[in-house]
Amino acid sequence: MLQTASETRSSTHGKFIWCELMTSDTQAAGEFYGSVIGWNTKQVEMEDLTGPYYIFEIGEGDKCPGIGGMMTFPPELEGKLPPNWTGYVAVDDVDQTARDYVEHGGRVQREPEDIPGIGRFAVVADPHGAVLCIMTPLPMDDMPAPPPEGSPGTVGWHELYAGNGEEAFDFYAKVFGWTKDHDFDMGPMGAYRIFAEHGKAVGGMMTRPESVPMPCWCYYFNVDGLGAAMERVKAGGGQVLEGPMEVPGDAWIAQCTDPQGAFFCMVSNQK
Repeated sequence: MLQTASETRSSTHGKFIWCELMTSDTQAAGEFYGSVIGWNTKQVEMEDLTGPYYIFEIGEGDKCPGIGGMMTFPPELEGKLPPNWTGYVAVDDVDQTARDYVEHGGRVQREPEDIPGIGRFAVVADPHGAVLCIMTPLPMDDMPAPPPEGSPGTVGWHELYAGNGEEAFDFYAKVFGWTKDHDFDMGPMGAYRIFAEHGKAVGGMMTRPESVPMPCWCYYFNVDGLGAAMERVKAGGGQVLEGPMEVPGDAWIAQCTDPQGAFFCMVSNQK
């Protein structure tokens, strides 16, 4: 019997595995997120980079789990993009998924290439222009255990402001195998589609409101107490754009920018 593409995919295909900040000032950004979210910043050696690479870690010691990375703009992008966060999604085959992106109307912004000792990745955009990175990571020995789900400092939600919510969901369902969990009626703003990865709700997507200038992904970081975290944002030179806002699931969120202008969000079960 022939198997469909979704049946032959691994249990990690379509899973968000990393968040990366590209910024104009890594030292200032590291200090800001250390204060606001509680991450430690560790510099690591990365081949083929013009500047240093940093990992955001949770906890103390030599074997702490990392949730994301940070780097300055490479020369070819300097002055062309604002500071921003980008998510990485694990795929079984980067080259094939890049071809899938194109086949279904997306585009490849950076062709697949190897990161020595880490894996193979590409930068891709969906049919409306929202950017992600896709990666097939290499097997890693002696990796620290991930922190419990929902722990402060972890990524709690992935959200897409889409060019068209229905079309975007259809695209990602084909490429990553994501499924519909349920829709939430947002009135005049339309439906908010909660999507699941291998049966687990991990994010939402909706047609972007006019206040959002272009289709984009954004990332929610778990914090222990939203009000106190919002005060840390302001004290550190960032801005709170919206919040606190109560959302389904007994949670509170805030949307912010860091001092360099990168957009990020926070979520907590405590106001």
